[in-house]
Amino acid sequence: MTDLTPRDRGTPRDRGMVQGPVLRRDKQRQGSTTDQRLLEFPGGSDWVHADPWRVLRIQSEFVEGFGTLAELGPAVSVFGSARTSVGHPMYRAATRIAEDLVGRGYAVITGGGPGIMEAANKGAAESDGVSVGLGIELPFEASMNEYVNLGINFRYFFTRKVMFLKYAQGFVAMPGGLGTCDELFEALTLTQTGKMTNFPVALFGSDYWNGMVGWLRDTVLAEGYLNERDLTMFLVTDDITEAVDHVTGH
Repeated sequence: MTDLTPRDRGTPRDRGMVQGPVLRRDKQRQGSTTDQRLLEFPGGSDWVHADPWRVLRIQSEFVEGFGTLAELGPAVSVFGSARTSVGHPMYRAATRIAEDLVGRGYAVITGGGPGIMEAANKGAAESDGVSVGLGIELPFEASMNEYVNLGINFRYFFTRKVMFLKYAQGFVAMPGGLGTCDELFEALTLTQTGKMTNFPVALFGSDYWNGMVGWLRDTVLAEGYLNERDLTMFLVTDDITEAVDHVTGH
């Protein structure tokens, strides 16, 4: 009797590493990401010849993103941790928020990954809405979650961020880590500096966000690094309807 291969025994297949339109698995994986190679210290003059060619790849990502999302219509971006489990209350809340957004005529945009992103895409897709995933090349995430019905994979974080900001009319930030905070503070900075106007942000989960808000108020504002009005750029809530009202009511 022939021995079964690991795949025959049910061992999961390597989901691979996505680099824009390219999928790499097994020995075809590269040891670094495109962003990493762009930002690393060049060490010599080769970058003079290589970096101008990178501009064409960056340009192609903008063209692909703009072309794909140009007719998207009203949309809200939902951010949150990729580590949130399916049974977590925040997973269920993200699903319900997306369902409510679709019911009001909005598309839902996420990073296309697991956790909160999957939950929001699920709520949108199962409500017959537009469920957008903006994926990114990472060494530990391979592809879009199964609920994305309009997806684009990016090599560069900064081109992906432009799509989040350009095609959304508001943000809902669920509990998350550095990536969630990065996207949140970029949106708040652009609003603070007038680069974006009338851009509502809802922070869902008061127990999670109140510590950060307290630090902003009691330390950053108290020491003169913020204005009072900066703390009015977002709403903290535990109510799904209130969060959706806030990001769709402007």
